[in-house]
Amino acid sequence: MLIIDDVSKTFNPGTVNEKKALDHFSLTVEDGDFITIVGSNGAGKSTLFNAAAGMFYPDSGKIMLDGRNITFVPDYQRAKYIGRLFQDPLKGTAPHMTIEENLALAYLRAGTSGIFSRISRKDREKFREQLKKLDMGLEDRMDVPVGMLSGGQRQALTLLMAVIVPPKILLLDEHTAALDPAAAEKIMKLTEQIVGENRITCLMVTHNLHQAVSVGNRTLMMADGHIVLDLKGEERKGLTIEDLLMMFRRGEGKDLDNDRILLSD
Repeated sequence: MLIIDDVSKTFNPGTVNEKKALDHFSLTVEDGDFITIVGSNGAGKSTLFNAAAGMFYPDSGKIMLDGRNITFVPDYQRAKYIGRLFQDPLKGTAPHMTIEENLALAYLRAGTSGIFSRISRKDREKFREQLKKLDMGLEDRMDVPVGMLSGGQRQALTLLMAVIVPPKILLLDEHTAALDPAAAEKIMKLTEQIVGENRITCLMVTHNLHQAVSVGNRTLMMADGHIVLDLKGEERKGLTIEDLLMMFRRGEGKDLDNDRILLSD
């Protein structure tokens, strides 16, 4: 489904702020994978997502999606087949537009009919049915501006917008981290439900080690712009947080240094 082949990216080269964010990074994602990704601050996790989404072009290497080379395809074109959620619930929606208008925008952008097409009554019914599945009463508030929603409601809407036309791949960048525990748990359950029902290939960056070993079918740990652990199948089955930390220590010769990760359960 997704092949990232020997990709490197250095920001601010030749300056005192030079930072090698991805270092000959390679990853093959199979169709239907749900991969959780953890690592210390600066490990390259968000840079990996930015590379896949086309936010910048790599210095070297290539990116293939579903057999097509997308290395130099701009981000607005990739948005048709790559969905993404951010940590901040305020990203990904237009606050002054209504729930219906936000869904319409996402639907037309990711669809085949074009951004300037009209939304039909059938489309509106589809939006209502999808909103019902969130179990937040939003189907009865479709004319309400998104800026009036809570953080959890807004993130749930953003998730729905990302999959209203199921993408080839979904990138979740710590999408529950800014929410209170109850909202985070609900969004995580919705995520697993929606990804499973639509059989969407998914990569999820998380600071929560419990999620890292219990969600999906594969766990990656990153450090210094490359993968240091790739666990799946029998190797991942029964894996504990303590096992994960010990493997990192053994492989990198140092402890995982990230308070947000270590304080999460």
